[in-house]
Amino acid sequence: MTTTATGSRHARAAATRQRILSAAHDLFVAHGYRSTSLRDIAAAAAVSHPGLLGHFASKDDLLGEVVAALEADNESVFSAIAAAAEPGELVFSSIAERNARTPGYLELFAALTGEASAAGHPAHARMRERYCRLRSLSVDVLEDAKYHGVIAADRDVDGETVRHTAGWDGLQLLSQYLPDRVDVVEMLEERENLWAMPVAWRDPDDDPSSDADAAGPLPELRTTATPDTEPGYAVGRRRRTQILADATRLFARDGYGDTSLQDIATAVGVSKSTLLHHYPSKELLLSAVLTERDSAINENQGFTGAASAGEVLRSIPDGAARSAQDEPGLIEVYAVLSCEAVPAAHPAHDYFATRFANALEYFTELFRLAQVDGDLPTDRDPVHEATWLIAMWDGLQYQWLYDRERLDIATHLRAHLDDVLPPR
Repeated sequence: MTTTATGSRHARAAATRQRILSAAHDLFVAHGYRSTSLRDIAAAAAVSHPGLLGHFASKDDLLGEVVAALEADNESVFSAIAAAAEPGELVFSSIAERNARTPGYLELFAALTGEASAAGHPAHARMRERYCRLRSLSVDVLEDAKYHGVIAADRDVDGETVRHTAGWDGLQLLSQYLPDRVDVVEMLEERENLWAMPVAWRDPDDDPSSDADAAGPLPELRTTATPDTEPGYAVGRRRRTQILADATRLFARDGYGDTSLQDIATAVGVSKSTLLHHYPSKELLLSAVLTERDSAINENQGFTGAASAGEVLRSIPDGAARSAQDEPGLIEVYAVLSCEAVPAAHPAHDYFATRFANALEYFTELFRLAQVDGDLPTDRDPVHEATWLIAMWDGLQYQWLYDRERLDIATHLRAHLDDVLPPR
């Protein structure tokens, strides 16, 4: 009797836990992670708020469990598809197609990627392990493809795996801001075809156009906001600088939605009314943080003064190295906010949509000009190369936040660009 009663209690607890997970999944997909409260989830699961907390200590824990279930299923399918594939077959685009059909997968994975990037997040270790498992699975697929001659023999499988995983992650995020311009499955299929060519391969008959009218001046990367040029006393400017620094740190650690103006005021050491004197709303403060980030990142890149589009592109790794060394907090806040702002109602959604659109336009023109100059082979598509570079760069930054000791963003960007822009 006791055994039966105990079993019944365990069964009821398991059923309640699953009901909570299902409710959280549906609400996160419908309204976004930050716009969903634990009380919303408790009501949808028909449990009390204290009852929910008996199963999950926080909303972060819930998100981690929801995404873990999706990932476990995804890895199982990955292994099954790989096992059933033809010898040497590349299966990544098939997995991506399945992900796109799974309701909420892309949105939830994007949310967790940014949320868990802080080392203290309860899902941080789980996400780091996820990257390790995914790289291991991918290495096996690429080694098999290399053995069967599907990809070129001189491809560095370990390096290609890191860059491919990064690009895949970045594409999944990019597609949510620019759904009409970025197709994850199509991009992966095109990328897989390029692996068949040796590293830095160039067609001996490649004869790029020398039409002077097609070249044109180097483009400028358009920013999405106006820098703070408000006049005032030196003490006021210093205060605004401190507010931006502390807001950036808190947004990177806790996200925009879970950081209050009072949290920021306390960190700065001022009253909330003083904070509002400088930034009358949380949305304006968010805009100022993003503007400051753009300004600092563009300064680190040092794009001005380059003689050619190819020179600008080849300088990217050096700028990325400076950002990782001098301004890691800017990478952190970007990772958290770009993932958090996926829902259209988020106050930073339009900023990121515009930023990605501007970046795509800018790098497409750079690759087009590089092709006119003969730096980019004629068989390469400038739009594809621009999209992949943006996605891979972002994905490398996310991976770096989970493995700062071993992953070097600049090294991987340099290897990629050496392949895309081979010497003549």
